[in-house]
Amino acid sequence: MKLKKGYWFGIIAGVIVILASFLFITVFDDRNLFYFVLGSGFLIAFFPFVVISIIENRVEQEKDEMFLEFSRSLVESVESGTPISKGIINMKSKNFGSLSPHVEKLSNQIELGIPLQQALEVFAYDTKSPTIMRAVTLIREADKTGGNIDTILESVAKSVSETEKLKAERRSAISSIVVEGYIIFFVFILIMIIMELQIIPLTSNLSGLSGTTLLPVEGSSLGTTSADSFSYAFLFLLITQGIFAGLIIGRLAEGSIKAGFKHSFILTAMAILMSTGSKVFL
Repeated sequence: MKLKKGYWFGIIAGVIVILASFLFITVFDDRNLFYFVLGSGFLIAFFPFVVISIIENRVEQEKDEMFLEFSRSLVESVESGTPISKGIINMKSKNFGSLSPHVEKLSNQIELGIPLQQALEVFAYDTKSPTIMRAVTLIREADKTGGNIDTILESVAKSVSETEKLKAERRSAISSIVVEGYIIFFVFILIMIIMELQIIPLTSNLSGLSGTTLLPVEGSSLGTTSADSFSYAFLFLLITQGIFAGLIIGRLAEGSIKAGFKHSFILTAMAILMSTGSKVFL
């Protein structure tokens, strides 16, 4: 409920800022200030989406980590001679973080007489975690075929543990690349700003002094309209670069395009605020 309130609050605040930007251009007749406020409004409106995406990724990561604890506890219970169904019921009150509601639902279904196969299938579907779905499939098949459930559960626990270790190692190895990606994009923004504020006006002045046209632009010289067109092109280039660079960073760092939304938002916010803000404040 709190997330939904924050979600709608962010959208409403963003819409208000966007509407205010049109008031700015009407009252002050400042296009640079207009684009700065307009960009800020869109960032505010999209901010709740990014926050929700980050929270969902963290919850999913916590579920995978807690499922490892759940698997280990279930292995210990089964090795002590307790049937797998009874072992799950006994763990009903144990704290597994964000996985606890799913474990409690699984236990309740088993207590109500729902077959273990069906209850595990619902459990895996509710978590929406690929790691848990794969592990639960192995447990279901082992229980269905009547194999050595102790060995299967232990193998599942080891598999989940290795998966989490590989994810942690990848995040550690990629962290330096992520930082480099942010630094490179920051430098790229600075180059675009310097070109926009220094090089293009200088070129325009030189063209006006010499009476010749340096670029094939309508008119006798590189005028204000041409400079504005370059400004918009640079801004769109930065936004496009920020979106796709963020998605790639998320894919490399966390193995998911969805995880890249936060990086895309941060890079795009840097591009919009620095590019439009430089014209307002410099």
